[in-house]
Amino acid sequence: MRGKRRKGVEYFGPYAHAYAIRQTLDLLLRTYPIRTCTDSKFRTHEVLGRPCLLFHIERCAGPCVGEVGEEEYAALVDGLAQFLSGDGDEALTKLRADMRAAADRREYELAARFRDQAIAVEKALARQELVTQRKESFDLTALEEDDLEAVLVVLSVVKGRVTGRKTTIIDKVEDVSGAELIGILLGQLYGADRPPREVLVQTLPDDAELWEEWLRLRRGAAVSLRVPQRGAKRRLMETAAANATEEFARHRLRRSSDHNARARALRSLQEHLGMASPPLRIECYDISTIQGRDTVGSMVVFEDALPKKSDYRRFKVRTLDGQDDFAAMEEVLRRRFTAYLAERHLPTAERGKFSYPPSLVVIDGGAGQLGRAVKVLDDLGLEVPVVGLAKRLEEVYFPDRAEPLAIPRGEEALYLLQRVRDEAHRFAVTYHRTLRGRRMVDSVLDDVPGVGPTRKRALLRRFGSLKRLREAEEAELAEVVPAAVASDVYRVLHGESVGER
Repeated sequence: MRGKRRKGVEYFGPYAHAYAIRQTLDLLLRTYPIRTCTDSKFRTHEVLGRPCLLFHIERCAGPCVGEVGEEEYAALVDGLAQFLSGDGDEALTKLRADMRAAADRREYELAARFRDQAIAVEKALARQELVTQRKESFDLTALEEDDLEAVLVVLSVVKGRVTGRKTTIIDKVEDVSGAELIGILLGQLYGADRPPREVLVQTLPDDAELWEEWLRLRRGAAVSLRVPQRGAKRRLMETAAANATEEFARHRLRRSSDHNARARALRSLQEHLGMASPPLRIECYDISTIQGRDTVGSMVVFEDALPKKSDYRRFKVRTLDGQDDFAAMEEVLRRRFTAYLAERHLPTAERGKFSYPPSLVVIDGGAGQLGRAVKVLDDLGLEVPVVGLAKRLEEVYFPDRAEPLAIPRGEEALYLLQRVRDEAHRFAVTYHRTLRGRRMVDSVLDDVPGVGPTRKRALLRRFGSLKRLREAEEAELAEVVPAAVASDVYRVLHGESVGER
């Protein structure tokens, strides 16, 4: 049901999908044949003195025509309510006991009916996953978020079984922390519903003691609000977190696959940035380094608000000795646009990927990085719109403005800029980790006799990282390098000297 809850009505759930509970009820009606018709249909058959088809196919006990007594019908209703409350095992035990008792009395047709009802209950129970050994009831909430949106997944566990799953997409209209958001969502979840005895969260909200007291008042009994640390509940929290991550990815995919949404995002970006036309080709640049080592740059391309991965480029910064993100950004942009100037006059068949000019350049950084980008474009005599995107997504820097532009939350332009920035960051970090992994492999294998540049590259191609190289067995190493060398490599990777046996 949807809408406001009424007093005096018992509710069950929530359930993940309407079709799932309908299928479960269809199985349970074989065991608990209560009526599912409307009041008007009930009165119609009551006047006619004839039951409907559901009675003849044993999906209804026929209360409209007096085929079932009041006490017997009440027992059916109580049995169904008991099952939906999580006591399915007790219902199954009772049916099996009734079946054996009927067989002992040689009432074999009745025993067969109890047997069929027990099978139906078993199938219904199979739809509810058992997640804890003890028959506990609790709610478990997991959150996946970025600066603009969040996905909340709530798993409802009743007497050890998952009975429901709710997923909610939240637009973050305010800049709130994860702990603050958890508190807000608790208020929305249990503002109308009665909380269970235990509520599990990934992170405790601010003023957790006050929220726990509020939940106690809502329930009318003690409520435990905590973060699971171990055991089945911890594993279930990890599953819920994975579900939230997957749902967030699907939400973003739905947004990007919607042509109308992409068109709105480009028009919104055009309006907020004051451009003459929508930026159909956006290039975004980011720098990744750790203490000035293995400094790299990334260039990602979005065309029609979709990533064009064939045009992505990565740069190994060559001219720096130490950490200087501004100088690194300048080098990356100078190399990219120098290549563009060299290629743009070539015949179409001979042009490379750098020959296409962007409609908009986005620099991951504030005024400092933006200033270096403007310097490069001015030196090369190019007029390309360029903006800087600060770590706070709502701040967009322009070359000719002292103050950044704050794009309102909820605008499609902000979601697009976020996707572009995140993709550039991901691409840069991935390349940086690759280079760092290669350097670590090189440094570890430098002192191994018989391992030169060629064999280092072969080992890296096969295993990919120092971690996987350490996890490899000696026989696996011997598939790449000679057996004697593999033995030495294995000992060095595990902290032994080559001369030790």
